[in-house]
Amino acid sequence: MKIATGVDLIEITRFETAVNKYGIRFLERIFTTKELSQFRDNVESLAVRYAAKEAVSKALGCGIGKVSWREIEVLRDDRDTPVLYLHGNAVQRAILLGFQDWSVSLSHTEKYGVAFVVVVGE
Repeated sequence: MKIATGVDLIEITRFETAVNKYGIRFLERIFTTKELSQFRDNVESLAVRYAAKEAVSKALGCGIGKVSWREIEVLRDDRDTPVLYLHGNAVQRAILLGFQDWSVSLSHTEKYGVAFVVVVGE
Protein backbone atom coordinates (compact mmCIF):
# COMPACT_ATOMS: atom_id res chain seq x y z
CA MET A 1 0.00 0.00 0.00
CA LYS A 2 1.19 3.51 -0.85
CA ILE A 3 0.34 6.57 1.23
CA ALA A 4 1.14 10.20 0.53
CA THR A 5 0.21 13.39 2.32
CA GLY A 6 0.22 17.09 1.60
CA VAL A 7 -0.40 20.09 3.80
CA ASP A 8 -0.58 23.82 3.17
CA LEU A 9 -1.17 26.84 5.38
CA ILE A 10 -2.44 30.14 3.99
CA GLU A 11 -2.86 33.65 5.39
CA ILE A 12 -6.45 34.68 4.64
CA THR A 13 -5.59 38.40 4.33
CA ARG A 14 -2.77 37.71 1.87
CA PHE A 15 -5.15 35.70 -0.33
CA GLU A 16 -7.83 38.40 0.00
CA THR A 17 -5.30 41.05 -1.09
CA ALA A 18 -4.61 39.07 -4.28
CA VAL A 19 -8.35 38.74 -4.95
CA ASN A 20 -8.85 42.48 -4.46
CA LYS A 21 -5.85 43.35 -6.63
CA TYR A 22 -6.43 40.95 -9.54
CA GLY A 23 -10.18 40.29 -9.26
CA ILE A 24 -12.04 37.80 -11.39
CA ARG A 25 -9.01 37.19 -13.62
CA PHE A 26 -7.15 35.75 -10.62
CA LEU A 27 -10.14 33.73 -9.42
CA GLU A 28 -10.82 32.21 -12.84
CA ARG A 29 -7.16 31.22 -13.19
CA ILE A 30 -7.25 29.30 -9.89
CA PHE A 31 -10.81 28.00 -9.50
CA THR A 32 -13.23 26.02 -11.63
CA THR A 33 -16.67 27.35 -12.52
CA LYS A 34 -18.23 24.97 -9.98
CA GLU A 35 -15.91 26.14 -7.20
CA LEU A 36 -16.69 29.78 -7.93
CA SER A 37 -20.42 29.09 -7.99
CA GLN A 38 -20.22 27.45 -4.55
CA PHE A 39 -17.73 29.77 -2.81
CA ARG A 40 -17.27 33.04 -4.70
CA ASP A 41 -18.69 35.19 -1.91
CA ASN A 42 -16.68 33.48 0.84
CA VAL A 43 -13.02 34.49 0.81
CA GLU A 44 -12.12 32.12 3.66
CA SER A 45 -13.56 29.13 1.77
CA LEU A 46 -11.73 30.12 -1.40
CA ALA A 47 -8.47 30.65 0.47
CA VAL A 48 -8.59 27.26 2.14
CA ARG A 49 -9.38 25.63 -1.21
CA TYR A 50 -6.36 27.37 -2.67
CA ALA A 51 -4.36 25.75 0.14
CA ALA A 52 -5.98 22.39 -0.66
CA LYS A 53 -4.84 22.63 -4.26
CA GLU A 54 -1.28 23.23 -3.03
CA ALA A 55 -1.56 20.31 -0.62
CA VAL A 56 -2.80 17.97 -3.36
CA SER A 57 0.04 18.99 -5.67
CA LYS A 58 2.48 18.19 -2.85
CA ALA A 59 0.92 14.77 -2.32
CA LEU A 60 1.32 14.20 -6.06
CA GLY A 61 5.00 15.05 -5.63
CA CYS A 62 5.10 17.71 -8.29
CA GLY A 63 3.74 21.03 -7.06
CA ILE A 64 1.66 23.39 -9.16
CA GLY A 65 3.16 23.58 -12.64
CA LYS A 66 3.07 19.95 -13.71
CA VAL A 67 -0.57 20.06 -12.69
CA SER A 68 -2.60 23.23 -12.98
CA TRP A 69 -4.80 24.94 -10.42
CA ARG A 70 -8.01 24.11 -12.24
CA GLU A 71 -7.09 20.42 -12.59
CA ILE A 72 -7.61 20.13 -8.83
CA GLU A 73 -11.18 20.87 -7.76
CA VAL A 74 -12.44 21.01 -4.17
CA LEU A 75 -16.20 21.17 -3.82
CA ARG A 76 -18.57 20.26 -1.03
CA ASP A 77 -21.06 17.45 -0.99
CA ASP A 78 -24.64 17.53 0.30
CA ARG A 79 -23.32 17.20 3.87
CA ASP A 80 -20.92 20.17 3.40
CA THR A 81 -17.95 17.79 3.44
CA PRO A 82 -15.05 18.76 1.17
CA VAL A 83 -14.76 16.49 -1.85
CA LEU A 84 -11.75 16.36 -4.16
CA TYR A 85 -11.93 15.89 -7.93
CA LEU A 86 -8.91 15.59 -10.19
CA HIS A 87 -8.87 16.41 -13.90
CA GLY A 88 -6.38 16.31 -16.76
CA ASN A 89 -2.72 16.02 -15.76
CA ALA A 90 -3.61 15.70 -12.08
CA VAL A 91 -5.67 12.56 -12.60
CA GLN A 92 -3.02 11.17 -14.98
CA ARG A 93 -0.30 11.71 -12.37
CA ALA A 94 -2.44 10.07 -9.66
CA ILE A 95 -2.97 7.04 -11.92
CA LEU A 96 0.75 6.87 -12.71
CA LEU A 97 1.54 6.86 -8.98
CA GLY A 98 -1.18 4.29 -8.24
CA PHE A 99 -3.18 6.68 -6.06
CA GLN A 100 -6.90 6.02 -5.81
CA ASP A 101 -8.56 7.20 -2.60
CA TRP A 102 -8.24 10.80 -1.42
CA SER A 103 -9.26 12.46 1.80
CA VAL A 104 -9.14 16.22 2.30
CA SER A 105 -9.59 18.19 5.50
CA LEU A 106 -10.00 21.98 5.56
CA SER A 107 -10.07 24.40 8.45
CA HIS A 108 -9.69 28.14 8.93
CA THR A 109 -9.69 30.90 11.49
CA GLU A 110 -10.06 34.57 10.78
CA LYS A 111 -6.33 34.80 9.99
CA TYR A 112 -5.24 31.40 8.67
CA GLY A 113 -6.49 28.47 6.62
CA VAL A 114 -5.06 24.98 6.51
CA ALA A 115 -5.60 22.06 4.18
CA PHE A 116 -4.44 18.51 4.75
CA VAL A 117 -4.76 15.70 2.24
CA VAL A 118 -4.08 11.99 2.41
CA VAL A 119 -4.04 9.66 -0.57
CA VAL A 120 -3.70 5.90 -0.63
CA GLY A 121 -3.18 3.45 -3.41
CA GLU A 122 -1.58 0.19 -4.42
